[in-house]
Amino acid sequence: MSWKKDRDTLIAQTMAFVQSVTGRKDEAGGANAAFVPPSAEATVMEALERDLTPLKAKPPVLEPVRFAAPPSPPPALPADTIARSKVQGEMANEIRARIASFRAHQERFNRERDEYFAATLARLRNAIKDAPPVRPK
Repeated sequence: MSWKKDRDTLIAQTMAFVQSVTGRKDEAGGANAAFVPPSAEATVMEALERDLTPLKAKPPVLEPVRFAAPPSPPPALPADTIARSKVQGEMANEIRARIASFRAHQERFNRERDEYFAATLARLRNAIKDAPPVRPK
């Protein structure tokens, strides 16, 4: 159990050093006094007493309700902001037009592919129907 004694000695030396630096005297009766750790029960009781003591503060003073003024209208937009919004609108319109053109192009490709498939399948069926019968060997 010498580690507990070593710990207590180290804590006492540290407290003595702190008191020598700050210039305060030890409240427990000197710098060389052995450190005695407080019991858990005493610590809990002190905390409870501190927390349960009634506050001697005055209740807060309530102020009357103040209504805020209505918000002012937003400031007028500068001319360059209006010009930017026009450019953005034109860009959005161009993007929509390009998307519509792309979709029409894709639909045309799909339609042509379907027509080519149907024509090829029809030629294949006609070739199979018109082919001479195969003789077994």
